[in-house]
Amino acid sequence: MGQPVAVVQKPSATPGRVRFEINRSLTGQGHERYSSVTAATGVKPSDVLAQRLFATGKVSAVHVYSNVITVDVADGASNLYQYWKPGMAPKSTEELLAMVPKSAESAAQPTADASGTPLSAAASKIPVLLLVRSQAALAKAKANKG
Repeated sequence: MGQPVAVVQKPSATPGRVRFEINRSLTGQGHERYSSVTAATGVKPSDVLAQRLFATGKVSAVHVYSNVITVDVADGASNLYQYWKPGMAPKSTEELLAMVPKSAESAAQPTADASGTPLSAAASKIPVLLLVRSQAALAKAKANKG
């Protein structure tokens, strides 16, 4: 869980069909065919993938066999993926950070803990929610010791 999934688009001889290969097996040695969103019910990885593909409104059928996903593109939906296209390079960290709204920057790290003690340089690097939770747990432990 939480591991990146590498996806490679492969050519298909059939017009209107897109084939993908991933670095994980979704079905083992079984075939899963989904001709509509109503056929894609369940919680198996292949079911969830099919549900999400149908949710785009640009897919008419999905077939999953092990690590190969074949997608039939719906009529009139010529561009299945709007963001990630062949030849595009991922944004740099600087470009992604520039996209962060200014309101998110204003929620800066606290400079002192709950008791008013200034934070060390290391503690100031801890995410706010984790720091607050840790401080609350420490205060509870101290209170329980009496």
